[in-house]
Amino acid sequence: MSTTRRARDVEVIVISGLSGAGRSEAAKALEDLGWFVVDNLPPTLIKTMISLALAPGNDIERVAVVVDARGGRFFSEAMNELAKLRRDVCDYRLVFLESSDEALVRRFEASRRKHPLALDDRVAVGIQREREVMRPFRDGADLIIDTSEISVRTLRRRINSFFEGAQGPEGLKTTVMSFGYKFGLPPDADIVFDVRFLPNPHWVEGLREQTGLDDPVKEYVLEQEGTVDFFEHVKSLFGLLLPAFQQEGRHYLTVAVGCTGGRHRSVVLAGELCRAIVDKGFAAKVLHRDVERTR
Repeated sequence: MSTTRRARDVEVIVISGLSGAGRSEAAKALEDLGWFVVDNLPPTLIKTMISLALAPGNDIERVAVVVDARGGRFFSEAMNELAKLRRDVCDYRLVFLESSDEALVRRFEASRRKHPLALDDRVAVGIQREREVMRPFRDGADLIIDTSEISVRTLRRRINSFFEGAQGPEGLKTTVMSFGYKFGLPPDADIVFDVRFLPNPHWVEGLREQTGLDDPVKEYVLEQEGTVDFFEHVKSLFGLLLPAFQQEGRHYLTVAVGCTGGRHRSVVLAGELCRAIVDKGFAAKVLHRDVERTR
C-alpha cells in the first residue's frame, strides 16, 4: 500500500489493550462519532482492509481497527503489520486501554466470561499472560487510557474528547480533567495541579450544593487572590509547554486539576485552563470526572 493522496487524507486509529479494559466501548464511541470501525480483524488482513477503505471512490475518511489477544496464532504478526500501517498512513494513532489487575478480575467475575488467555486457568493468570503479550503495543502507543476507576460513560467521554472533530495544530490535543483527590488521582494524567490550597466553596453557605459549573461558585473561586496569582503562572507555563510538546511530536496531553471532592475549585479552574489553551491556538476539551459524585 503506497502513500497515496487518500492515505494522506484518511485518519486511522488502532485500538488495542487488555481484555476487559474497554476496547469494545471505545470502538462503539468512535463508531458513534462516524468512524468506520472493524473489530477483531486478524492482523494479516489489516493491510487489505485499509487498502479497500482507501480505494478511489470511497468516502471513508476515518477508520478504526480493533486488535487484541483474540488474534490467536496471527497475533505475533500484528506488530509487523502495524509498523507497515504507521509507515503508509500519515495520520495514524495507536490507542492502548489498560486497567489494574483488581479491576479486570472484578469485571470478568461479574460478567462470568472466561479470559481469552486463561480458558483452563485462573483469570489472574490470563491477565498476566496478556500483559506480556501486549507489552509491545503498550510501549508503542500514542495514547494510553487507564480505565481502572472510570465508568463506561466516562470512557466514552474521554474518547470523544480526543477524537471528536478536527485535530489541533500538528495534531496536539489536550484534555483538561477536573477530579477529586478523595476519589483518587487520574492514572493517565500527564500533568497534575493540586488546587486544594484555595478557599473551599464547600464551606460557604449557599454554595455547597452547587458545583463549579454554576456562576456563583465560579465567581467565588475566581475572585480569590490566590486564584489570580496561580492562574497567571499556569498560563505562562503552558505558553512554554504547549509549543514544546508540539515540537516534540506529542499528539495527546492530559492535564488534571484536582481539589478535595472534584465538584467546585477544580471544575472552575479546569474550565478556565481549557479556555486559555484554546486561546493560545491549541485544541482542548474539558472533562469533569467527579462533578456528579457526592461521596
